[in-house]
Amino acid sequence: LSQDDLDYLKRKTNFDEQTICDIYRGFLADCPQGKMVPATFCQIYSKCFPAGNAREFCDHVFRTFDTDKNGVIDFKEFLLSIDVNSSGSPEEKLNWAFSLYDVDGTGT
Repeated sequence: LSQDDLDYLKRKTNFDEQTICDIYRGFLADCPQGKMVPATFCQIYSKCFPAGNAREFCDHVFRTFDTDKNGVIDFKEFLLSIDVNSSGSPEEKLNWAFSLYDVDGTGT
């Protein structure tokens, strides 16, 4: 994690430096290349929600986390999404939830 990325995440999230570094270590344990692909995301997500078929929902959540739409989730995208879901304002959470179901990205 570069110092620039760390400084950016400290400014843009409610996490302190130690928490960011701890989460980053966990992210690297699951994604040694520093990028999470859809299959890895779904595997991790399915562990959190073992009941039912999580595949379609995983696809929607992955798409929402992958804000630059390059097919992978980097650590910044991951942490920013986690932050919105854990400590974002009600409006930020609502916008995130809306984008989750805006499959075609049209805003409708």
